[in-house]
Amino acid sequence: MKNSIRFILLILISALSVSCFEDRDDNGIFASEINDFVWKGMNVWYLYKDNVPDLANNRFSSDEEYANYLNLFSTPEDLFESLIYNRETIDEFSWITDDYIANEQFLNGEGLNNGMAYGLFRFSSEATDLYGYVRYVIPGLDADDKGLKRGDLFYGVDGTQLTINNARSLLSGANYSINLGTYNDNGTPTDYTDDSMIQTAESVSLIGIEHIENPIHINRVINVNGNNVGYLMFNAFNGSSTELNNVFGTFKSAGITDLILDLRYNPGGFTSKAILMASLITGQFTGDVMNTDQYNSEIQAAIENDDPEFLNDRFISSENDMALNSLNLNKVYVLTTGSSASASEFVINSLNPFINVVQIGTNTRGKYQGSFTLYDSPDFTRDNVNPNHTYALQPLTFKYSNIQGNTDFIDGLSPDIEKRERFNNLGVLGDETEPLLAEAIATIAGSGRAVNQKDNDSFLYEFINENDSKFRMLSEKDVPPGMIKRLLFNE
Repeated sequence: MKNSIRFILLILISALSVSCFEDRDDNGIFASEINDFVWKGMNVWYLYKDNVPDLANNRFSSDEEYANYLNLFSTPEDLFESLIYNRETIDEFSWITDDYIANEQFLNGEGLNNGMAYGLFRFSSEATDLYGYVRYVIPGLDADDKGLKRGDLFYGVDGTQLTINNARSLLSGANYSINLGTYNDNGTPTDYTDDSMIQTAESVSLIGIEHIENPIHINRVINVNGNNVGYLMFNAFNGSSTELNNVFGTFKSAGITDLILDLRYNPGGFTSKAILMASLITGQFTGDVMNTDQYNSEIQAAIENDDPEFLNDRFISSENDMALNSLNLNKVYVLTTGSSASASEFVINSLNPFINVVQIGTNTRGKYQGSFTLYDSPDFTRDNVNPNHTYALQPLTFKYSNIQGNTDFIDGLSPDIEKRERFNNLGVLGDETEPLLAEAIATIAGSGRAVNQKDNDSFLYEFINENDSKFRMLSEKDVPPGMIKRLLFNE
């Protein structure tokens, strides 16, 4: 079936024709061993395999041709990147890591954290200079201790001006100094230019510590015209299901009539948590299919043959024997920005055919694909992983569509009411006067703007490409038993 997948590892070819490098334990191994894993993992699982000629099953006619191909790439990263389909527009999100332990921690929201959640913007779509603003501060971490607050501006890191080319590297760690700035609108609040960004001499040094951020950032009940309205700012689809269920229990006990779900800074997470969220908001659709998944043609055919139910995501009424405090709502208000992605979009898109989802803010990111980690093992799982290295792949492996077939929303999900965040008027998160929350409250009260009314006074060009790896939707489903083995070995 797949002769190309059954090639033996060609690590005994002479050192003259095979690249060598050091692994994390300083043990020399041939690059082709990891390159072999990279190619085979992408050949089996990559969502866009059918669009990449070098991943075709008949791409190589012999072991020698395959070995020569692998040795064209001096690093696994180079090979991986060469196999990505349309990096600029379709697949902006696949990545490779040389440390799967750190990758696992990252996916679970663990790691060093200095407590500053930030956004980046520029003053025109052509500008190359970037500026940062503090979105929120995590209580008890260094940014909080140093007195940073939502709305603080910074123009540089460690004395270097932020640009579209250096922002990723400058902000990649958790230990750095930010160079603070202020903004002077010169009395013309509609004339926003980078000339008005004043660079001060003040800086704040931030130090990260090991920390797992609680995705439940704010939850409260707000009285609107005599009715209780629930407000939940949820910043990642991970964390404790029990704690999230308890929040909905509080909402339920308060008898809330409406829910405002704030996903404006939520880059995604696990689909299981997205299914949980959708089921907590509703409750009247238990067992109904909310989404169907789609894989590359070979995986799709194998799943349809082995276990077609694997492709379905359904509303649930319990999780691990925990009954859900579902609200049985017929309408939900969701706050979004360009940083709302993956599992956040999963919730919105899944609910749209079932209840009235009133989206307030700006377009979401446009990530309708998901992934799971591929390890260098016989079946690409964590079991029996190759001890010679710690590389792993995080390629896009599936995409989803809701029950109306909506998928491929590359430009994101559009708001019903457009409302932009502005760094000069961010407000206090959770306060009724904060602009996006105020818009939702006004809409609930009947005094908000009409649906589809545009927010034309826009000046903030949000820059989000530097954080693409944060946008994630991760499947925790168990692959149908034996399916990969049959694909690999034609059994």
